[in-house]
Amino acid sequence: MILRLSWLLLAATVRAASLSLQSPRFTISASDATQLRSDTLSLTKKPEPLTLGATDTLKLTFQITDNDEGKGVQPHQTFLRFYDKVSGEEGIQPVRVTPGGKAKFELNMARPPTSIPPTTQNPLEVSLILGSFVHAPAKYDLFDIYLPASQTPAEHPDEASFHVLPTIEHTFRPEQKLPPQFISAVFAAAVLSPWVVLIGLWGKVGVRVPHLFSPSIVPFTVLLGGFEVLLVWYWVDLKLGQVLLYGGMLAIPTVFAGKQALYTTGEWRAGQK
Repeated sequence: MILRLSWLLLAATVRAASLSLQSPRFTISASDATQLRSDTLSLTKKPEPLTLGATDTLKLTFQITDNDEGKGVQPHQTFLRFYDKVSGEEGIQPVRVTPGGKAKFELNMARPPTSIPPTTQNPLEVSLILGSFVHAPAKYDLFDIYLPASQTPAEHPDEASFHVLPTIEHTFRPEQKLPPQFISAVFAAAVLSPWVVLIGLWGKVGVRVPHLFSPSIVPFTVLLGGFEVLLVWYWVDLKLGQVLLYGGMLAIPTVFAGKQALYTTGEWRAGQK
């Protein structure tokens, strides 16, 4: 029984500890500090909607007090809520409060805070939200305010990356058309014609290679044939690095074999003179 009474007494104490708003007042001034409108806010009835121009400034002052003791207190959290009832957008702006409970908020439309929601022709409902660990939370509907319409934000450079891209459709080239057989035969004959001329000239002049298979000439001829085989192998299977490696290995004996072949040929020609 005693424990239940203690809980009831504690609940009554917590319920009694509440916050109140004293002397809320707003002032609207132009960029040249000319006062356009100033009035005290009523907590029971909203004033006529406020209107701010593109360079106007709104100043809001008030004091937060303990409802029982009447002393100024500093809540743990104090926010102004800007709410667009039509679009459902809202913005929360923290408000600094001194240990004595005095608060001052300034909204300069020349440099509006990013917490203000996008504005249109509709007014924003402004309310004050108070939160505390030792007092009951409180919310006060202060006024409605018209702000200049928001400009369309610039498109982000990566905006296109966050949209659905068009479907990738693969296209294939049509099959290559072969030329007529007659044209192919004409070009094949044009390619082979130099060989026909060469063989015909060899038939008239006569091909004489008397020392082709001599021991001094055959190694050089075989090594030259090896280079031809290497080129064919490269065309079929090898890579460039492998061709350079094998070609370098063949080049060394080819140099010495060629030197020996030239020396032997020179001796033969000198003996014929």
